[in-house]
Amino acid sequence: MDWMQLSVSTTTEGSELVSEALIEAGAHGTMIEDRQDLADNQRSPGQWDILDPSLLEKMPEYVRVTGYYPEDLPAEDVIAGVKAALANLRARTVDLDLGRLEIETGQIEEEDWAESWKKDFQPFRIGRHIVIKPSWAEYEPQADDRIIEIDPGMAFGSGTHETTGLCAALLEERLQPGQEMIDLGTGTGILAITAALCGAKRVLAADVDPMAVRIARENVARNALENVIEVRQSDLLSNIDRSADIVVANIVADVIVLLAEPVRSVIREGGLFIASGIARERIAEVLTALGNAGFRSPDVREAGEWAAIAAER
Repeated sequence: MDWMQLSVSTTTEGSELVSEALIEAGAHGTMIEDRQDLADNQRSPGQWDILDPSLLEKMPEYVRVTGYYPEDLPAEDVIAGVKAALANLRARTVDLDLGRLEIETGQIEEEDWAESWKKDFQPFRIGRHIVIKPSWAEYEPQADDRIIEIDPGMAFGSGTHETTGLCAALLEERLQPGQEMIDLGTGTGILAITAALCGAKRVLAADVDPMAVRIARENVARNALENVIEVRQSDLLSNIDRSADIVVANIVADVIVLLAEPVRSVIREGGLFIASGIARERIAEVLTALGNAGFRSPDVREAGEWAAIAAER
């Protein structure tokens, strides 16, 4: 099968939301190209870089999100659906800079689609010790590195977003060996695997999307962590039947606000709620919701235009 590719110009802050909009409009997969990802994942001066700087020359000046649609779908219907999804996104995020949201279309053969997106996805670091390594890439570990090998499946997050790094850093600092964690909206399972590598005794990773569940399970198996991590389908807390010391929800601010009260029921006394996917201008709103729900001692971390908050029950 050949595919129609539809690309949208946006910003770093809007890239994940645009990706979600393209999937909502029927994309079978998405790819995000962002120069900032390259800059964020380089080593400090005097150390070797994780990513090849020559990749920068191949990337667009703006952030580009590309969705892939079966070629047998009428192009005008796909474009109309994407335009409607983007208009709805713009209306819901009036305080977030989404950029131009200009659309370009093209075609790509199945073999090219399956391989072309991989060339720029190379090992990179999140937190202090966690390194994300694509399953097809080689990487020589440094001292104290904890390697997560993944195949992101092109649609559910490769780990490059600032919010993933913020959550990973908080887990490295706050998770104690032997604790248990629940990861709501696990996507590819990166944060669940991070918790396991940091010493979690048991992790429940949940996602509403069955394909994300399948990909997360594959990544858990790829890292030989089936004895620690269980992946199941759940719409937030709907299929959660246990409590944990830490609950992570790297989703969006609106969901965090709605989740603040009910999530307390699955966090043990003295436990931690790590919430992210929060745009900077929504921090105060989320802090208010967490405070009203009885959470205390919030620890706010920021990167780019995004924030993560760790608060105690």
